[in-house]
Order: sequence, then C-alpha cells, then structure tokens
Amino acid sequence: MTVFFVGAGPGAADLVTVRALRLLEKAAVVVYAGALVPTELLASCPPDTRLVDSARMDLDEILEVLVESQSAGLDVVRLHSGDPSLFSAVAEQARRLDALGIPWEIVPGVPAFAAAAAALRRELTVPGIGQTVILSRIAVDATPMPSGEDLAALSRSRSTLVLHLAVQHIERVVDELVPAYGADCPVAVVARASRPDELVVRGTLGDIAAQVRAAGVLRTAVIVVGRVLGAEGFPDSHLYSTERCR
Repeated sequence: MTVFFVGAGPGAADLVTVRALRLLEKAAVVVYAGALVPTELLASCPPDTRLVDSARMDLDEILEVLVESQSAGLDVVRLHSGDPSLFSAVAEQARRLDALGIPWEIVPGVPAFAAAAAALRRELTVPGIGQTVILSRIAVDATPMPSGEDLAALSRSRSTLVLHLAVQHIERVVDELVPAYGADCPVAVVARASRPDELVVRGTLGDIAAQVRAAGVLRTAVIVVGRVLGAEGFPDSHLYSTERCR
C-alpha cells in the first residue's frame, strides 16, 4: 500500500487541497503532527480511523507505525503542517521507505509563508522593488545550517527574506540583518497565520524585536523582511501591459 505525505496547510482547516481532503475521508491510518494540525481536519476521517499523534515520537517510532500499516495492507496519511517541501523532515522518512520498498507520494499543501503573505495583504514579488524570495531559517537548537546559508550571506542580495523557526531569536535576526537591509527596512511577523488567533506584528528592523516581545510571540510564526512590505508607487507589471496584450 502507499504512504501519503500530505500538507495540512498553515492551520485553517479549509486551507487544504481537495486531494488531501479526499485522502483523509477514506484514511485507515493518519499520523499527524500534534498541535500543528487542526483537529477539524481529523474530524474528516472515518470513525474507525487510527489516529496517531507524532508530536512526541522519534523517527524510528514513526517509521514503525508506517511499516506496520503497510504490512497490514493499509494506506497511511502522514499529515505535516504547511507544505511537505519545506522544513517537514519528509526527506529522511522517504529515504527509509525507499530502503524498505514501501511506495509513497507527496500531496502539497499551502505553505506558512503564503498564508503569512495573505494575512499581510502583500505580494512578495513587486515590480521594481523585489523579484526574489528567500525561504530559510536559523540554526540554534536545530540542524546546523550549511556553509554559506547564514543570515549574513543570505542578506547580501537584499531580497525579500522569509524566516521560519526563528522568532524566538528575533534579536539575533535583527542584529544579523541590519547591516545589509538597514534599520528602517520593513518587517512583519505573522503568528499562527490563517488561524482564528492569528496575530500580525508590523515594524522595521529597528523596532520589531521589542514589538514581538511585547506581543508575547514565541513560536509558530513567520518573519518577513523586505522593501516589498512597504512598496508604494511601483511600476505596473509587464504581465498585463497594454503593449503586451495587443
């Protein structure tokens, strides 16, 4: 049978794909990422679905569930928050499944950065202001960053920067970005994007750390840095220009 790595989206139960919902509606086994996955999504499963919270499980324990289910001839929905292509730890699970000859597929989901941009009512690629978006994180109590992917290196292009898993260290983020972006660069922190308790904190690199601390934001947040957040008076895109559409 098949293991489906499914993106559960940023938090709102209705921000999932039709394909993801259909898989959940017939799932025999669902392994989900604890409090990061909305309980409303799990309510879509049949009453007899085996629900396994992976919040306190290590990789070996998770794989044990996947292998047991496959041996029993059952499909598994492995629910990950956001989209499986970003910071999901799908790669190491898939590697082990390949070694065991267990088939798997990926079903994409709405990533947290897209939900954050929606909350900010901003396009992250604005003509004449910014056409590049860097998605990254910082390394503290996590896997070390590869050489050349530290914030100082990433900030040299002054591209729009989206940081996951970094809000607890907002002061460090500010210190490392100010030399390239300037203290007046617009910043927004979106906590729990798309959820009922969504919180948006806006400021600049000069004042965002104090605002984040005052708001009590500690986790489940995305940091967006870049001039696109304050873009005004930019030229229209060539996409719908009069000359192009003739």
